[in-house]
Amino acid sequence: MVQPEQAASVSEIYLQESIQAFQSMKKLADRAMEQVDDSQFHHVLDQESNSLEVMILHMHGNMLSRWTDFLTSDGEKPTRNRDGEFEAKGLDRKALIELWEQGWAVLFDTLLSLQPEDLLRNVTIRGEAHTVLKAIQRQVSHYGYHVGQIVFLAKHLGNPHWQTLSIARGQSKTFKP
Repeated sequence: MVQPEQAASVSEIYLQESIQAFQSMKKLADRAMEQVDDSQFHHVLDQESNSLEVMILHMHGNMLSRWTDFLTSDGEKPTRNRDGEFEAKGLDRKALIELWEQGWAVLFDTLLSLQPEDLLRNVTIRGEAHTVLKAIQRQVSHYGYHVGQIVFLAKHLGNPHWQTLSIARGQSKTFKP
């Protein structure tokens, strides 16, 4: 059986690991978006695809909704216009990066304010109860999905000048961390 002092340390580690996972995701997306031209933030591959602008708008809206008053209000705020997040606004790179940074700041401020004992508290998302732990994991998965889309699109748009964000092809054996 896990002793209370062990549970607290597991909770602390989970919070730290979650923060690191989000930091890693953000860094990947930041590095990917740095490699595209300003006009490419609005490029879509087809009618069903999202542009970088739309992905930023959606993640920003989701982050503000989910992480504002995280422990005390539903994660789907009544003021959120989720459908509107998927409509291109024609915002320039500077405005988009400001929204991007604002969303991440709300997320990190909230995560840094959580205490280990908060992990088993319940929060609601769209009226459904989740433990804080589950709510965090839900967002790790959600944001990881969109960061992957951002990297894919930026890589497509940045080709042939793309600089890899991880170990380059054919370089696994020579890679040294």
